[in-house]
Amino acid sequence: MAAGDGRAAAGLDEVLKPFEERASEAETRIAKLEALLFKEDELSGRSETSSTAMRDLQSKLDAVSAECMAEKEKNKKLIIENEKLQYRITHLIRAIKEAESR
Repeated sequence: MAAGDGRAAAGLDEVLKPFEERASEAETRIAKLEALLFKEDELSGRSETSSTAMRDLQSKLDAVSAECMAEKEKNKKLIIENEKLQYRITHLIRAIKEAESR
């Protein structure tokens, strides 16, 4: 079952890759926006506006992160279910072969 675990982990990584990329892109965009907002704050003193924008961006990032975690959890459950089904199939095939040989 160790080889199956490696395939399952690789499958999990493949499924989660788009979500991780989206989260990484969002973090990069937020960092750029933070830098721009801090520059604007220094120039114009509009900290309240930038603070609201920062909270909005942070909430969006939190939502994407939560979505990513939910997908990871769902994928883990599917991997476990798949392993159980593969185990049952293996034993059913063995039972069929034994019954046919009698």
